Amino acid sequence: MRMDDYQQAALRTAAPRDKHNEVFHLLLGLVGETGEIAEKAKKIVRDRGSDFTRWDTGDLTKELGDALWYLAVLADHFGLSLEDIAAQNIAKLADRQSRGVLGGSGDDR
Repeated sequence: MRMDDYQQAALRTAAPRDKHNEVFHLLLGLVGETGEIAEKAKKIVRDRGSDFTRWDTGDLTKELGDALWYLAVLADHFGLSLEDIAAQNIAKLADRQSRGVLGGSGDDR
C-alpha cells in the first residue's frame, strides 16, 4: 500500500478538520499511542531482561498502526502527504549519512 493511499483511507475514519480542538486531539492521540509503545518496551526491560525478541509483534503492529493513523490524519490537517514527509525524511538522512553526521544532535546537522 502506498503511504498516500493509507492516508486517504485513514481520513475516512477521522473527525472533520473543523471540529473544535481537533489538532490538539490528534497531537494527544499521537503522543498517547507512542507512549503505549514505550510502556510496553519498558515492561520488556523490567520483566524480560530487555529481550526484545520476546515482544509480541502482533500487539506492536497494532500500536504502530494506531500511531500511524494519528500521524496520517495530523499531516493531512496541515496539507502534508505521508509520501512527501517520508521522501523528505529519507533525503535528509541520506544527506546526513553522506556528510558523516548521522549521530549527534540538532535538526540542522
